[in-house]
Amino acid sequence: MAALDPAQLGEGNGLGRRAFLRTASAAGALGLVGLGANQVLAAPPARKLKLAWNMGAVCLSPAPVAIERGIFEKHGLNVELINFSGSTDQLLESIATGKADGGLGMIHRWLKPLESGFDVKLVGSSHGGCVRLVGFQPAGVTTLKALKGKTIAVSDLNSPGKNFFSILLLKAGLDPEKDVNWRQFPGDMLGVAVEKGEAHAIADGDPNLAIIERRTKGLVELATNLSGEYATKTCCVVGVTGKLVRNEKPVVASLVRAINEASDFVANYPAETARIYSAYSKVSEADLRAVLATLTHKHHPQGQALRQEIEFYARDFKTVGVLKSTTDPARFATHVHVDVLT
Repeated sequence: MAALDPAQLGEGNGLGRRAFLRTASAAGALGLVGLGANQVLAAPPARKLKLAWNMGAVCLSPAPVAIERGIFEKHGLNVELINFSGSTDQLLESIATGKADGGLGMIHRWLKPLESGFDVKLVGSSHGGCVRLVGFQPAGVTTLKALKGKTIAVSDLNSPGKNFFSILLLKAGLDPEKDVNWRQFPGDMLGVAVEKGEAHAIADGDPNLAIIERRTKGLVELATNLSGEYATKTCCVVGVTGKLVRNEKPVVASLVRAINEASDFVANYPAETARIYSAYSKVSEADLRAVLATLTHKHHPQGQALRQEIEFYARDFKTVGVLKSTTDPARFATHVHVDVLT
């Protein structure tokens, strides 16, 4: 049998990783025929896991990519994706109680609920980026400082956008609670809110904000969660049940390695990723590719590096009052993080 060229697995090619794995397995089986059937050992069954994610977030595309490309299978896992669009507290409760084994989500949403004591551990990460703040130029909002006395539209008053950009506003010299007003609107009405003068800026994630920008004239990007000192910080993390980490650490390590590999694929092959993710989205593949190009899926810190980033965010969130004044960021990060790869 002719050897398979790994290049055939490249972007835009019809041969998926699953096909490659199946073909490679068949080739291996043929090679073992001469050894006698009694010497061929069956592979251990894949470990079944339930992984929660929000399928409306293109930044979490490593999850469906890992399914489509057979990456989970390669790491000995049989993963079922569970779409979860409820509150983060509900998501973490579902993980802590074993209704899901783990989940992918934004660190900006997870830290406050984790402070409350959910038995969920952060074990890996996926990428940076996906939250942006735009101003409405006709309202004179073209810089962070110009937001003083203005209203920022958000789709959720506990959103990653509100939490993260509160930090940036504070560092820009504004009080995020007194100098600006945060007002909630339905996600698809954020653009209408600034056009009607009910808000003067929008903090939201993509692809929703990208769609709003295309149909709302006068929006100017002010900052993202990759601005300045955050350029090399992670955004979305992998969390699993504390029980799973304690009892089956190698399984958790396999999950983290699979997400890492899928994240690298997203970074290297955005067009193929957009095709795979389009099954979960009404957004065009072209728009999905454009959003993916703004994310940093090559950045997924692990181990000590991830613990340090958790501590960094905990310190920031404590500064703006998201975390309690009594919370020690270093101790908190050590408590909620587990290094499963060493």
